[in-house]
Amino acid sequence: MSAGQFAVFGHPIAHSLSPQIHQVFGKQFGIALEYRTIDASPGEFEASVRRFFAEGGVGANVTLPHKAAAFALADRRSEAAMRAGSANVLTRLPDGRLAAHNTDGAGMVRDLTERHQADLRGHDALLLGAGGAAHGVAWNLLDAGVNTLTIVNRSPEAADALADAIGEPARAHTRYWEDLADIDSYDLIVNATSAGVLGTSLDLPFSLIGNRATCYDLSYGKAATDFLAWARAGHARYAFDGLGMLVETAADAFELWHGKRPDTDPVYLALRQQYG
Repeated sequence: MSAGQFAVFGHPIAHSLSPQIHQVFGKQFGIALEYRTIDASPGEFEASVRRFFAEGGVGANVTLPHKAAAFALADRRSEAAMRAGSANVLTRLPDGRLAAHNTDGAGMVRDLTERHQADLRGHDALLLGAGGAAHGVAWNLLDAGVNTLTIVNRSPEAADALADAIGEPARAHTRYWEDLADIDSYDLIVNATSAGVLGTSLDLPFSLIGNRATCYDLSYGKAATDFLAWARAGHARYAFDGLGMLVETAADAFELWHGKRPDTDPVYLALRQQYG
């Protein structure tokens, strides 16, 4: 049976694995779906999204740099999207309006706790970055039971804004980037910066890595290489990229659209062979 048209919006977007992932999910249930990439510049994004849904689009994933714009143009927003102030999923409602959701944080926590068997409860966590990616996961880390969340960003104003939005000063607070060499070590370090995507170095001190630390990059593939190399050189117990998070967030979107939960493990394992 045909399930309609789906797409992922980004700029650039040709590299996206989303079409491949959703096609495999569809085959698990015998669902034939059309899923394509749509490259839209920031100035073209809203018009492109509205055209897609007007021409029969059912659902869309949204990636960089459009997550905030997707949140802004939606008519309804989930609690997760409201907390993050951004959206990575848009769905057409029966009356034609658009609903926004954010599955980033739930996908990351599921990848860490279920696939990698990491228990986040009681951890002191360091979140590197305070942009849209960091907003997408910060609340979920706290919901998963981390003890404290220290947010560090090259622009301290952005880090302060995220901590203020969380509103739990006893658990979520900020430090200055230039003080990284002089602050504590952490049980969990999450890289939510765009450094890997942009090909720039974070130049992090090894002193951040605790004895049994887990280091996690929200990116995958080449974009995560430098951070993971730093984590391993600093003797982190575990170092993971965000490939599993990508698959889990896609599964959440698929379930929203089709009412069926796909099996993510075979898809993850196939992509892991592809990306090492």
